[in-house]
Amino acid sequence: MAQSGPIGPFKLVTVNTAPERAKLLIGRVVEDVKDKYAIIHAGNAASIDDVQRVVSEHQPDVLFTASMWTPVEAKWIISIAQTVAPDLKTFSLPQGLQVEKGPDAVVEYIKEHLPTLLEPEN
Repeated sequence: MAQSGPIGPFKLVTVNTAPERAKLLIGRVVEDVKDKYAIIHAGNAASIDDVQRVVSEHQPDVLFTASMWTPVEAKWIISIAQTVAPDLKTFSLPQGLQVEKGPDAVVEYIKEHLPTLLEPEN
């Protein structure tokens, strides 16, 4: 049977040192995919030190790490988050994507990868 409405809702937490930019970019993604996915941007951790508190507070389904983090930092953020929420789905933007290609590239990259992240496996 076909899905009649959007999949979700998915509660999302971002880890981004620029919370307003995270809110703006995720807002664009949420708007663009609202017919397919229901995503709620519940909060943002502005530093690695904030990750455990923010994940504990919001209990998200999904966590995104922003492109300012190195791959090692992104893995560390995810490991911290998963100690609080072991079943958390995670997604890391490639380091430097925002700086090198701009916000439109970030939005498109996230949208391209949402099906793999959010849709149930067949």
